[in-house]
Amino acid sequence: MPAVTVRDLTRRFGPFLAVDHVSFDVEQGEIFGFLGSNGAGKSTTIRMLCGLLKPSSGTATVGGIDVGRDPEGVKRRIGYMSQRFSLYELLTVEENITFFGGLYGLDDRTLAERRAFALDMAGLKGRERTLTRDLAGGWRQRLALGCAILHEPRILFLDEPTGGVDPVSRRQFWLLINRLSESGVTVFVTTHYLDEAEHCHRLALMHSGRIAALGTVSELKNVFAKRAVVEVRTASPMEAVRALDDLPSVEKTSLFGTALHVWLRPGQRATEPLRERLDGLGIHAESLEFVQPSLEDVFMDVVERAGGTAA
Repeated sequence: MPAVTVRDLTRRFGPFLAVDHVSFDVEQGEIFGFLGSNGAGKSTTIRMLCGLLKPSSGTATVGGIDVGRDPEGVKRRIGYMSQRFSLYELLTVEENITFFGGLYGLDDRTLAERRAFALDMAGLKGRERTLTRDLAGGWRQRLALGCAILHEPRILFLDEPTGGVDPVSRRQFWLLINRLSESGVTVFVTTHYLDEAEHCHRLALMHSGRIAALGTVSELKNVFAKRAVVEVRTASPMEAVRALDDLPSVEKTSLFGTALHVWLRPGQRATEPLRERLDGLGIHAESLEFVQPSLEDVFMDVVERAGGTAA
């Protein structure tokens, strides 16, 4: 049985449709990612699945429990880490662990074992009496994760857990997520970081409250199976965009960091027309190379096909 089953889940806030009939399954032990821009409906969906927000319609079961009928039962079975720091900043590291252990009903012996686990996982041994507000962001996030799994839940919800955290700390945090998945824990994570999404076993790309695409990273990138992507490096990327946009062989262009990605129309493989157009306008191209589409390319393509923007 899947860890999470969702069918036509919908949430309205007055006339605003925040989540629009989404359906998907999450398998046991899977790292399942929700990727989308701000306002796409990711957090609203995860709050419904955690029993924190009542669905307007549709059904969802988490760990075999119907979230609409027994939200409190769902809360007892899951771990949850919200977008913002979920710790009490005026409590020490150890006091936060003790507090959350009490909420989960852990006995003294179990709490002592899980306290040692949380401190080790967060790298906070020797800092037990440090106020949480004095911890660096990466340490606070790892402590928050430790507190969320003190009761050893088999399903863990992480809502944009690394927002505002430096790249090194984000990498360390994802190492912890991978270890949890390897131990059989199902991890449901929302993110708007494309590099993080690559770590997920499967991804749902969300836009305007709907799932616009669903699959593994490889499956999602297959949207470009018949369309080549050329990366153009030039000191004048904006001029290159305007120069190449109206070429017959070009479907569209997009800035990609300091480079330019050019989508060729199906069946097109020649880069010569691109270089000829740039040379003819006096735009020097340092290189034109075929590249594998990135997840950003996929996301932008899916959003555009859904009729919106990724802003």
